[in-house]
Amino acid sequence: MNVAEGVLTVEIRKKAEPVLRRYATKRAAILPVLRLLQERYGYIPEEAEGEVADYLEIPVIDVREVLSFYTLFHRKPAGKICLNVCRTLSCRLAGSQEILKGLEDRLGIQAGQTTLDGRFTLESVECLGACELAPMMEANGVYAGPLTEKGLEQCLAGQPEKGEQRIEGSAPAGTDSPVRLISKFFERGRTYFLDDYVKEGGYEALRQVLEKFKPNDFIEEVKKSNLRGLGGAGFPAGMKWSFVPKNTGKPVYLVVNADEGEPGTFKDRYILVNAPHLLLEGMALAAYANSVEKAFIYVRGEYEEPCRILSKAVEEAEAGGFLGKNILGKNFNLEIVLHRGAGAYIAGEETGLLESLEGKKAFPRLKPPYPAVVGLFGSPTVINNVETLSYLPFVAKMGAEAFAGLGSPRNGGLRLFSVSGHVARPGVYERPLGYPLRRLIDEAGGVRAGHQIKAVVPGGLSAAVLKADEIEVGLDFDQLKAAGTMAGSAGIIVMDETTCMVEALTVTMSFFGHESCGQCSPCREGTGWVAKILKRICEGRGRAGDIDTLLDLGASMSGTTICALADGAAMPLGSYLKKFRSEFEFHLREKHCDVRENK
Repeated sequence: MNVAEGVLTVEIRKKAEPVLRRYATKRAAILPVLRLLQERYGYIPEEAEGEVADYLEIPVIDVREVLSFYTLFHRKPAGKICLNVCRTLSCRLAGSQEILKGLEDRLGIQAGQTTLDGRFTLESVECLGACELAPMMEANGVYAGPLTEKGLEQCLAGQPEKGEQRIEGSAPAGTDSPVRLISKFFERGRTYFLDDYVKEGGYEALRQVLEKFKPNDFIEEVKKSNLRGLGGAGFPAGMKWSFVPKNTGKPVYLVVNADEGEPGTFKDRYILVNAPHLLLEGMALAAYANSVEKAFIYVRGEYEEPCRILSKAVEEAEAGGFLGKNILGKNFNLEIVLHRGAGAYIAGEETGLLESLEGKKAFPRLKPPYPAVVGLFGSPTVINNVETLSYLPFVAKMGAEAFAGLGSPRNGGLRLFSVSGHVARPGVYERPLGYPLRRLIDEAGGVRAGHQIKAVVPGGLSAAVLKADEIEVGLDFDQLKAAGTMAGSAGIIVMDETTCMVEALTVTMSFFGHESCGQCSPCREGTGWVAKILKRICEGRGRAGDIDTLLDLGASMSGTTICALADGAAMPLGSYLKKFRSEFEFHLREKHCDVRENK
């Protein structure tokens, strides 16, 4: 067949050629190439499998594996208007299930189907990273929420109105620290592109470090700052960098984890949209410290607008001499490649992310070896989260001791907290590490008028839930660990007394069951089994012994898998069942829910 006659047309190949040159292997370009196909046809035609395989010089089965693994690739034509309704906890608390049911009735289809006229495809999807806009829906790449009747009509007309950002305008009265670092770029609700960023002192930190610090000296400065990894693990950033071996003869890569998929978490999205150059400057600082000349930003596939903004910012920084060759006149080079994911929560796990970047399923790797030694394309690799890197310019400007002093012992600086659920003012709040959880909830407006706190998830869906009498705790990695939970991604989800904890746990475990990559049996079978049992209990079909079976399943999942997804599922499972056991027992005994019925 002539190249022009295939689905991988001359035009698509022309667009793909510069993409292929950005990677060490052709296979690594598979996600961008498949995305080009989907943008052209609206789905991936079946015949594309063989053509992509030939083009990238890989087996057809590898293409098929990728297509079946990532949820954002369509294998059949979708509607002209794709409506993706979020079903995860924050949106469920705000009524997304009722919205989905209303759309199904109105369109005459079920979730996962397309209308006969081909106009609409309706999907019920896991977290979209916009929990502050709950209940929310993505309509043809536009995040619309909180959904109202008017907003729904606009989505159905193919003209969704983008949801407004939820950010605090200034530090509220009574706040211990009025210091605002990252969030000062959020106040006007617009993007700080290069000119505005430079006016705010942007790239001065990079200039200072290039002039005053040797690479190893800046690593020591970051160590002294007590900057922790703010993606979830909380490992000290400077110490992580010190594990990268020197003079191996291989390139050292920097990989930015912008695959923000933990339900309840949306703070990185605000950085990408409002302060993209802050991230780029932080990347340049990390690259300089670790002798990196090529960096990749792995952006979650659903983040269309953030990716567009970030792409423009990279172009601006290259044109302005802040990226590329001989940056700021120094012998320092850095190329940045944007790489969009395609819908897989597990790609947020750092080794799963590396596998995905290399053009494979995002199966986490066995460790050791650790990415610092054997990472992307078999080379030493530094992996950091968006927020972690975005604080580096402030470490450089303020000095390590001043930055460390903003936080609590062993937890330096500030952190962005995503607050959602039953609070009056959901949004992003920047506070010192160690800030009181109860006070932050109060500053987010507290729970809805006439209601009271029942439970709080303090660190994203993977964290153990806290009861109302357990929230007198500081928000840092050490204090939350001592309280039997974790700081995680700093995604705080507040639930009031109208919340059925059986339903909340069912939604939580359905997420983990859906997002398990399936590589490890305890996780694949365990999360799926747990989700089925909870669904049965929620529907009034529970059986005697179900609670003990669920607890046993949680214990069998913990510590038995390659990555921490199973542990992240077992932690909330055990905490809900133990702290709210009476609610589960009521469902088993009475076969219905008194909480939902008494709302």
